[in-house]
Amino acid sequence: MKRRDLFSYFLVSEIAGCATVSTQSGVGSSSGSGPSSDRKPAKLRFAVSDVKGLEDLKKDYEPLRGLLAHILNVPVEFFPVESYIAAASALQLDQVDLVFTGPSEYVVMSARTGIVPMIAVQRERYYAVVVVNAGSGIKSLKDLQGKTIAMWEVGSTSGYLGPIKLLTDAGLDPKSDVQIELLGKRGLTALRDRKVDAWAGSIRRYDKFLESEELPQQRFPLIATGPTLPADPFVASSKLDRAFVAKMQQQLFQHGDKILAAIATADGAKFTGAKIIEAADTDFNPIRDAYKAVGQGAFFQS
Repeated sequence: MKRRDLFSYFLVSEIAGCATVSTQSGVGSSSGSGPSSDRKPAKLRFAVSDVKGLEDLKKDYEPLRGLLAHILNVPVEFFPVESYIAAASALQLDQVDLVFTGPSEYVVMSARTGIVPMIAVQRERYYAVVVVNAGSGIKSLKDLQGKTIAMWEVGSTSGYLGPIKLLTDAGLDPKSDVQIELLGKRGLTALRDRKVDAWAGSIRRYDKFLESEELPQQRFPLIATGPTLPADPFVASSKLDRAFVAKMQQQLFQHGDKILAAIATADGAKFTGAKIIEAADTDFNPIRDAYKAVGQGAFFQS
């Protein structure tokens, strides 16, 4: 899932935090901090944090919406949002109950909303790599000291935060030891044209580039491969009844194969080969570490 402006989120978050939280009847009126009664809501309002507009939601996620309604035995309706920033505000204002989001977005949203991670979609071959030009003399991450690295965009899990974690684990300070250029889809082309010294991003983007350019891997050798990145979680509003959330988590996990089938064609089929796993807040600590490494850790303090 794509990221937008991190800093704008916190401006919106602080404004929303000062607003009066809605206490509508139905779903939002069941407080997560109250007694657990397993009270089933009248309906669930469902958002996908990076899908704009109802039309696109229906195109990619209508099978999932219908499946969720079936397995949870609760009507589920779409709640379109413009971005994960809007999704976070909607959670704060008790306008949405269930959100499918990305790992980077989860970290930002959880800092202000108290969302509950339930299950997550672990993508196949979802990790960051660092590549260089053949013959560059760069053999390891340590050799990138003083070099220029192309990355995707601020907040991208595989195209920014994963690579940042690789650099810090190698003892490099991403703020001073290297120069990062956020080039988006132009990054690998810039590496090919020797406008940057290295490129860091997802293994799948690297593979697609080699295929489209009909180039062998030896032309752009890997000098680092990261661990599997955190999964894309389904999160519940903290305002839902706790016992209901626990039951919902169990039901979603039990029907994991059906959920994967429902999202198989969504967002460019990026979930092909994925698996369903249980989700815990600590799974996303590597993302928090990466944000801290680039000086944004203070934004995640409540």
